[in-house]
Amino acid sequence: MKFKTTPYHHDLLKDTDRLAVFFEAIDEYDSNTDLAFDLGCGSGILSYFLSSKFDEIISLEINRGSYRCAKENLKDFKNIKVINSDVLDYDFIRKADLIVCEMLDTALVDEEEVPVLNYAKRFLKDGGKIIPQGVINSVELVNMERHYIHWDEDVNYEVFSDEVIYSEINFLDDISPEFQAEIKLKAIKNGTVNGLKITTYTRLNDNIIAGPMPMLNPPLLIPLDEREIRENDFIDVELKYIMGNGIESIETKYL
Repeated sequence: MKFKTTPYHHDLLKDTDRLAVFFEAIDEYDSNTDLAFDLGCGSGILSYFLSSKFDEIISLEINRGSYRCAKENLKDFKNIKVINSDVLDYDFIRKADLIVCEMLDTALVDEEEVPVLNYAKRFLKDGGKIIPQGVINSVELVNMERHYIHWDEDVNYEVFSDEVIYSEINFLDDISPEFQAEIKLKAIKNGTVNGLKITTYTRLNDNIIAGPMPMLNPPLLIPLDEREIRENDFIDVELKYIMGNGIESIETKYL
């Protein structure tokens, strides 16, 4: 099936690894097949994946251009209703068996996943599920060339510590968008560090965890003050941000 897309969603559709893990998670879903919500449906590709498993899919998209593409792409599917609406403004009158919400970004910093899910999961049936289930966030000390916040896309940096998991978020839990953690990192070699690398792994379901992909949570590089370290040193840092408020909300410091 050929999909009509916006330029942004055209790039998303080219990331076949990202599509494959979502397809696999949806394909493995095994429960009653009454109603699913696809929140932030974009071009409608995940609603298309859902169409053979559910009696009804409600697909919400706030962007007018993306909504028009999804409406056209899914017009022949009688069990899919595409609606141009902000999730936070939509009146859900029924509860769903499954919520699909693919508005993901590294550490959920630059996406509205948290407020959307905190609102929408009130309309999830008891025992209902969310795809993806959650995220796992890790951090490493690095020396990076560009001393400003940027994504790991064709840039040079050197890793100077073990990778530490600093948070795991289950989307079925109530999530506070204000995040703060004190993290202890162990140096693996001598050198100069000036930043942190955050990596987010996506837990699609109990069986599938996806690593970073070009259009799914590319690692994020964040400045720290420059510091000389030696192998086996322990470096304590504080990391703060507000999920959904963008990379401008990120703060780091040594402790």
